[in-house]
Amino acid sequence: MSLQARDLHVRDRLRGLSLALRPGDVTAICGPNGAGKSTLLSCLAGLLAPDAGQVTLDDRPMAGLSHQTRARMIGYLPQSPEVAWDVSVEVLVSLGRLPWRGAPALEAQAAIDDALAAMDLDVLRHRPVSHLSGGERARALMARVLATRPGWLLADEPLASLDLGHAGALVRRFREQARAGRGVVLVLHDLAMAMNHADRVIVLHEGRLAADGAPETALDPQVIERVWGCPAHWLGEPGARALSLR
Repeated sequence: MSLQARDLHVRDRLRGLSLALRPGDVTAICGPNGAGKSTLLSCLAGLLAPDAGQVTLDDRPMAGLSHQTRARMIGYLPQSPEVAWDVSVEVLVSLGRLPWRGAPALEAQAAIDDALAAMDLDVLRHRPVSHLSGGERARALMARVLATRPGWLLADEPLASLDLGHAGALVRRFREQARAGRGVVLVLHDLAMAMNHADRVIVLHEGRLAADGAPETALDPQVIERVWGCPAHWLGEPGARALSLR
């Protein structure tokens, strides 16, 4: 299930951006503040219509898909998701089945149970959301997305405000989803996380594509200095890199 952006223009945010994303990959979108990362993700999710260009899903224009079809195929986790009611974890996760209203009840419950298990939330399924820690809440919100069983997972800064342990656990779960054949696209500010855990890194700068490729290429020190304005170098072995600023 291919997801492509073709010559996207969004006034003051994206300038002629084209890329093709592959299922089975963890793709990180990186760049400084204001580079257009969240705007790109919103366009890929079909939530923002570009001023020019288009997004296609399996060669079908995103703008031509019904809201229900798009919601079934793309799971989107915004940067600051809100929970309007203090429901239980299981009820929150069950909201991910709304695009599949009318499906057999057993199928819906199986999807909810699978999502809870994937996020290690079985023992918390009856706990009110207000009683969760930050990391548990992040996992519950991700489980809501997984319950839809979409082909694509798009998450905007999903590691923000998480401690190191929770961030590492969530990244591992994204990797598991990619191994299961889903496309995973993450906006990340943590370049070390992108270097160590992504299959591909897309770097944006002033609304344009600054680099695109394997992490060691897209996050080369020369790219980092050019885009972020920070002289830096990588320390450590592949898979356990740390970024040192000079």
